[in-house]
Amino acid sequence: MSTTYYHIHNELALKAGKGDNHAQFELYELYYKAMFNTAVGIVNDSMQAEELMQNGFMTAFTKMDKWHQKSSFGAWLKRVVINECLDYLNKRKLDTVSMEEKQFADTEYEEESEPEYSVEEVKLIMKGLPQGYRTILSLYLFEGYDHEEIGEILEISSSTSRSQYLRAKKKLIEQIKTKAYVG
Repeated sequence: MSTTYYHIHNELALKAGKGDNHAQFELYELYYKAMFNTAVGIVNDSMQAEELMQNGFMTAFTKMDKWHQKSSFGAWLKRVVINECLDYLNKRKLDTVSMEEKQFADTEYEEESEPEYSVEEVKLIMKGLPQGYRTILSLYLFEGYDHEEIGEILEISSSTSRSQYLRAKKKLIEQIKTKAYVG
């Protein structure tokens, strides 16, 4: 039995899928900030993120038949925007960190007490990390995906997602410590 979720914006989304420009504009106004933040967290370039966000909306509005209301429109739109970003990165073959499972054995990581930083400070420090690390950290920390979902999105196993996250987190903490000593 398939579950269909009713969400506050479902009717608006259905109208948008039928070409209703007013409904499309309303959905854009409701979601553009969140989708932009998602995109910029992955591609680390605000101009490119804006273009990818726009492409995500266009894709969503033209392929509304792919949304089967198994999740809210916002969740589905976020997935579309994330896929736009990942497609862009794959085409550009940026300096990504390889995510092959054999390369990432589960590693133990000992928690240390860290100085507290704001989200904006952490995002700024993350800009210096390799693309693969930024992607995992953004999806896990800022977008709230769990490792199973990240694995599905990036087409890797959940254990690879966990390992990659731990390595990214360790690298981020190193960068934070470096900044603490310098700044």
